Amino acid sequence: MTQATPANGTLDALYATILSRKGAAPDSSWTAQLLAKGPEKCAEKFGEEAIEAIIEAVKDDKTALTSEAADVLYHLLVMLAARDVPLSDVMDELSRRQSQSGLAEKASR
Repeated sequence: MTQATPANGTLDALYATILSRKGAAPDSSWTAQLLAKGPEKCAEKFGEEAIEAIIEAVKDDKTALTSEAADVLYHLLVMLAARDVPLSDVMDELSRRQSQSGLAEKASR
């Protein structure tokens, strides 16, 4: 299990909020609306936000990139929730990968 840090504490709290919106009435929140549209729409929205983040990175607009990165993280968590992938599983995978070099990890895939 991963150790809590302020950053993943924030992600954990956001993910818990997203999970609480699963099955909620779509008119109750943006997250509920997005989840009601299904995993494919959640994945599409994640992709859109990722592209926007890439554009801001290329433009070297740090303020806009920060905002888009937050959108990417939010939509990643929504996509994970839509497919019932626990955030803890992703964090555990990241922890596992930290135990080896990036080159070795890439070669193992």
